[in-house]
Amino acid sequence: MLGRGFLIKMSFLMDSVIMFTLQVLFFGFGWLFFVRQLFKDYEVRQYVVQVVFSITFAFSCTMFELIIFEILGALETSSRYFHWKFNLYVILLVLIFVVPFYIGYFVVSNIRLLQRQKLLFACVVWFTFMYFFWKLGDPFPILSPKHGILSIEQLISLVGVIGVTLMALLSGFGAVNCPYTYMSYFLRNERIEYSKTFQGKYFNFLGYFFSIYCVWKIFMATINIVFDRVGKTDPVTRGIEITVNYLGIQFDVKFWSQHISFILVGIIIVTSIRGLLITLTKFFYAISSSKSSNVIVLVLAQIMGMYIVSSVLLMRMSMPREYRSIVTEVLGELQFNFYHRWFDVIFLVSALSSILFLYLAHKQAPEKHVTP
Repeated sequence: MLGRGFLIKMSFLMDSVIMFTLQVLFFGFGWLFFVRQLFKDYEVRQYVVQVVFSITFAFSCTMFELIIFEILGALETSSRYFHWKFNLYVILLVLIFVVPFYIGYFVVSNIRLLQRQKLLFACVVWFTFMYFFWKLGDPFPILSPKHGILSIEQLISLVGVIGVTLMALLSGFGAVNCPYTYMSYFLRNERIEYSKTFQGKYFNFLGYFFSIYCVWKIFMATINIVFDRVGKTDPVTRGIEITVNYLGIQFDVKFWSQHISFILVGIIIVTSIRGLLITLTKFFYAISSSKSSNVIVLVLAQIMGMYIVSSVLLMRMSMPREYRSIVTEVLGELQFNFYHRWFDVIFLVSALSSILFLYLAHKQAPEKHVTP
């Protein structure tokens, strides 16, 4: 009979093959997105930029994939733990060391006076980035003297502040802008006929849905801030428990919360990646040029990586408690409650500011408004 140690090694090897295969597929998708979407109008490409962007995309997607594997119980526990650690180390290495260095390198390369010593000046830019990156944590209760300066806990804590802030800003604006864009009440003349089509009515319905969502999110963010509240139970399990208790029926909460959480997390992951890629593409075309394109792509890779690391950090709360253990252990002793409160604060500020901005913008052109 085969020994237990041999079976464990074979299982770990098979799990690693699966993970590596999926990472190669993610890398290929990132490569194609780079070539066919971002750089389709530019003939000059730096392959190092292409590789860095694709690696960032691949390991970012792998982290989302590991969340799904946690809920499904796919792969051995020890394998999942190893790949969580490996992915975090790689993504942090890329986001904190590789991408900032190459951003500095390509910025310096565009300045003629610095080209002879561009490697030296690129290092200066990187050290400057590291100084401000580290000082960023001073105002927040996220750094711990128990961990080293380059420990995974300290680095994730700092990345988390930037990423959560970015997520909250985009979420606050999106929650307000989406109903404003799609609801028929706010449509202009370039869109009023479109709203009468089947697709237009569909988007109008989405507008009402997101309006309710926006009001609800603003209300809950306000409640969380006022009462200093952070949920301990994931929304799916809590919702099922309330419904079951109210109706007084027999129901396997644990079984169904697992499956519903899997679907919910899957939807969040797909929409997050899709929305992020669309936003990055629009941003790239808005400000890029032949000289600045490499720098902008690297900045977008930095934003993408920080956004997704922070998504994992916050998505932990959407998972049933029994599936959070490895994620919590891998991320280390982070101040999870702080990040959820910080998200609520920035989301509320962003949403209210967006409402004010869009209200003023809408008032500036009342003659363009036509009621269908």
